Amino acid sequence: MTPEERDALIEAVVGACRSIDPFTRMARAHPAWHDLDDDARQIAYERALVTRELEGALNDETSTARAVLARIG
Repeated sequence: MTPEERDALIEAVVGACRSIDPFTRMARAHPAWHDLDDDARQIAYERALVTRELEGALNDETSTARAVLARIG
């Protein structure tokens, strides 16, 4: 895998868009997650934390927040 391909997979994983399992109604892991090695998964995790923090700072009613609140509320 080239560095460019690895970066593209990491960016896909970092995004908040997830499919929902129709039976459990739980969010599924992005398919690209399975194509990453452990180091790339750690990078994706750390980037996702930063992304969600920035997202929340910009708007406390982000799509991620709405999805979570809709499931628990």
